[in-house]
Amino acid sequence: MEVYLDNSATTKISKQVRDIMVKALYEDYGNPSSMHMMGVDAEKYIKESAARIADSLKVLPKEIIFTSGGTEANNLALIGAAQAYHRRGRHIITTRIEHPSVHQPLLFLEDNGYKLDLVPVDNTGKIIKDKLYDLINEDTIIVSIMYVNNEIGSVQDIEEIASKIKSIKKDIILHVDGVQAFGKYRVHPKRMGIDLFSISGHKIHGPKGIGALYIADNIRVKPIIFGGGHQRGIRSGTENVPAIAGLGQAASELYQDFDHKIERMYKLKRLLIKEISKLDGVVINGLPLECDKDFGMDHIKKTAPHIISVSFEGVRAEVLLHALEERGIYVSAGSACSSNHPQPSSTLTAIGISKTLLDSTIRVSISEMTTKEEIDYTIEQIKDILPFLRRYTRR
Repeated sequence: MEVYLDNSATTKISKQVRDIMVKALYEDYGNPSSMHMMGVDAEKYIKESAARIADSLKVLPKEIIFTSGGTEANNLALIGAAQAYHRRGRHIITTRIEHPSVHQPLLFLEDNGYKLDLVPVDNTGKIIKDKLYDLINEDTIIVSIMYVNNEIGSVQDIEEIASKIKSIKKDIILHVDGVQAFGKYRVHPKRMGIDLFSISGHKIHGPKGIGALYIADNIRVKPIIFGGGHQRGIRSGTENVPAIAGLGQAASELYQDFDHKIERMYKLKRLLIKEISKLDGVVINGLPLECDKDFGMDHIKKTAPHIISVSFEGVRAEVLLHALEERGIYVSAGSACSSNHPQPSSTLTAIGISKTLLDSTIRVSISEMTTKEEIDYTIEQIKDILPFLRRYTRR
C-alpha cells in the first residue's frame, strides 16, 4: 500500500490539470507574446488562469502576476515593495516562524540598509500580537506574516492583524505568504486588508515551477527580473503557459465542494492525532494549550486542516521517516525546505519545543485525496514500528 502524507511539500496534480497542461504543450504551444493566432491562443490560457485565480480571491485579474513559484512570489513581494517604497521608510517586520523564502530576502534587505525586526510566537505558533504592534514606528513600511505555518499548521489572525496595524500606520504594506493557506481557507485579500499575497501551484494539486503574486492595484512593486517587459514589466520572461494553465485549473477546482473537503480533512487529522497520542512519549506540536486528550474538533480547527507536527521521544525523525517509507508511507522530517539542512527548525525552536525533540519531529500532511484507509494504515504502522525503534535506540 502506498500512502503519500507529504502534501505540504508537494501534491499530486489532478487529472483535469494534467489534461489542460498536455493540451497547452502539444496543441496550443505558441509564444503568448506572438501576434499571430498561435500566440493569441496561448495568451488565452494566461488570461483565463488569471481570471480563475482572481475569482477565487475576489480580486481583479490584472492584480495577478505569475511567477516560478511561491519562493519567487515572496521575493518579488518583499524586495520589490521595499525598493519601491524605500523613501517612505526602511523598517520591515516579520515573524520568527516564516518560510526561508521570506526570511532570506529580508536578510538580503537587512544587508542592504533596511532594519528587520522579528516578532516572537507563543508555544502554539501564534504570534504575540502586542509585540508586533509595539514594533511599528514611523519608518515601518512592510509587515510580512505567513497565514499558515508550513511545519506545524498554526494559523494567524490575518484580518484582525491587518486592521490593527493599519490603524496604527495606515500606509503599512501587509504581505502574506499564503502558500499553505490558499485552498484551505477562503482568502479575500481586499476585504481582509492584504496588499500582497503569495501562492504556489504544486501545493494545490497544480504543477511545480509556477506560482502567483496578488498585488493590490494601489501598491507599487519594482521588478527583480528584467527583460522583455512581460506582465506589465513586473515579471519579465516568456510565460510558462502549460504551467499557468495548470495553476488556473487547480485554482478553479479548489473551492468546489469546499466545506465538505475541509471538514473531511479535519476528521482525518483528528483521527490520526487522537490515535497516536495514545502512545507513550508522543507530543503533538502547535495545538491550543486547552486542548484535552479527546482532541475536540473545536480545538483541532484552530489549526490548519492538513498539517500535523508530531514528536516521538527517543526516536530520530530520519530513522522513523525511513522505517515508514519501507512500509509505503511517505512523510517529512520537519518541512521539505529545511529537512536537507542540519540546523534545527526555526519554527520548532521558536515555539519552545524541548531540545530532545528537535530531531525527533515529523510532519504529516494530508490532502483532499487522502483516504481514511490510508490514515488507519498509517496509525497501525506507527504503533507497530515505534516500540521496535525505541528498543533499537536504547541499545
